[in-house]
Amino acid sequence: MTPQRRRSLTIAYTALAGGMDAVTGPWLVLAPASALAAMGVDPEPDAIFISFVGVFVGAVGWSYLWALQRWLTNGDVAFLRAVWRVTILFRLAAGTYCATQIALDNLAPAWASVPLADFALAAAQLWLLRAGWPETEEKAKQR
Repeated sequence: MTPQRRRSLTIAYTALAGGMDAVTGPWLVLAPASALAAMGVDPEPDAIFISFVGVFVGAVGWSYLWALQRWLTNGDVAFLRAVWRVTILFRLAAGTYCATQIALDNLAPAWASVPLADFALAAAQLWLLRAGWPETEEKAKQR
């Protein structure tokens, strides 16, 4: 794969992973019933807790976008890799929690989209990091 193709895929992946949460988080804060309905989940009676979760979801999403911006403007690959590493932990924790609560029948099956997305993104990030993504500019030029 060419360095330019790897760069394009890194940008697309990071923008998609970050954008998904950067939109969902504020949506959960500002209109929790609407956000849950879009997921196919019945609105919660105590929306304040859903809004609180939305703050964290948004922060995860914005961390991807912040790291992407730094990588694109000044080549800060270390920051982007750090965000990928840290968000693996967040995604595994959130996915495990939701999967467990679904299994215990404390959350409706409609919540399954959360662990599915989180586990898929964590797996992708693990794979990409082990494959040496994203590359530094120097490494890309050596190819």
